[in-house]
Amino acid sequence: MNTLDLPTLDGPERRVYWAVRDCWTLVRRELVHLIRQPSIIAWQLGFPIVSVLLFVYVFGSAMDVGGGADYVSYAMPGMFAMTMAFGFMNTAMAVAVEKERGVIDRFRSMPMAPSAVVTGRGISDVLHAALDLAVLAAIALVIGWRSDGGLLASLAAFALLLWLRFALIWIGVLIGLLVPNTEAAGNLFALAFPFGMVSSVFTPPSLMPDWLGAIAMWNPVSATAGAIRDLFGNPMPTGGSWIEANALPMAVIWPLLITAVFLPLAVRKYQRLSR
Repeated sequence: MNTLDLPTLDGPERRVYWAVRDCWTLVRRELVHLIRQPSIIAWQLGFPIVSVLLFVYVFGSAMDVGGGADYVSYAMPGMFAMTMAFGFMNTAMAVAVEKERGVIDRFRSMPMAPSAVVTGRGISDVLHAALDLAVLAAIALVIGWRSDGGLLASLAAFALLLWLRFALIWIGVLIGLLVPNTEAAGNLFALAFPFGMVSSVFTPPSLMPDWLGAIAMWNPVSATAGAIRDLFGNPMPTGGSWIEANALPMAVIWPLLITAVFLPLAVRKYQRLSR
């Protein structure tokens, strides 16, 4: 479709066309920023890379996940899930920066679809996450991790990871719109850290104290980590709980519920800015 087709569009069709076009314009803007500032990629990948080195090489020899499982095979899927979980803070920071600098106000003053800023951020962040996963998977292969689940199962695992990241984007957008400045957004890392760490990322919840293990089992990050371990054919020691036995369907349901709650809230908050 091109601009010559626009006169034939009216009503909902015209609004949908411009919403998609404006969204793509903002996605392209984010990709251009990424190309011109590769240091952003290095910064976002810094934490998971350091975590890999720390937990695999420093603590890995002392970690026992039960069942005689190799720790690298257990930890790397968890690391993938944790990277996707922590990514929502990058979203929150980016939104807070643009709000503080007046970029979002300029967007709101333009004749563009109100949803484009939020949806454009979501799509561009998923693309960033896909790049993050590709680099992290390459590092995992270098240190000896392998997927034994087959090509289709492995692709499904990476799709679940991006599905989790997509859902958490809307939490990040909402937080970025709610916080008063970028300093406050940076301080919220204290909120993200337990969300990623109190899970099955590095150790099975069955080895934790009962109360903490229950929280970890019902963490959406644990559901995704457990599901992709199964799809990758990696070890997944569990305590036999219902939530662990149903990790795969919960890895689909949790992000769906998060998106259903936080996407409308993020769009509504954006539309009500400065009111």
